[in-house]
Amino acid sequence: MAKFQYRGVDIEQLKKMNYEDVRKLLNTRERRSLKRGLRKPHKMLLERISKSPGKFYRTRSRDIIITPELFGIKIGVHNGKEYISLEIQPEMLGHRLGEYVQTRRVVKHSSPGFGATKSSKFVPLK
Repeated sequence: MAKFQYRGVDIEQLKKMNYEDVRKLLNTRERRSLKRGLRKPHKMLLERISKSPGKFYRTRSRDIIITPELFGIKIGVHNGKEYISLEIQPEMLGHRLGEYVQTRRVVKHSSPGFGATKSSKFVPLK
């Protein structure tokens, strides 16, 4: 089984790299976003993670870019209704948290309820 590499760089090397070198490996949109600096909720989450790395964290910031310092951490990402548990894998590097947590689900409709339509009064009730 081959080891995971991101653009020719191993996971161990990615974790040792400084922030600027990791940023150079990412796509243009993520590079530009990180160059402008992190927003306050992103900084607060990263500070909490660095203080106690083994805990479970919940966040509503779905637009955080996944960096090597987040590998192996379990995060609860809000989907609009509840927090969905997500474990950060190295393959997620450069993506955003919200890409892995769906906000919509498949709706499965059943038969119409009583009084839903004019014709439903002819449907026998159970």
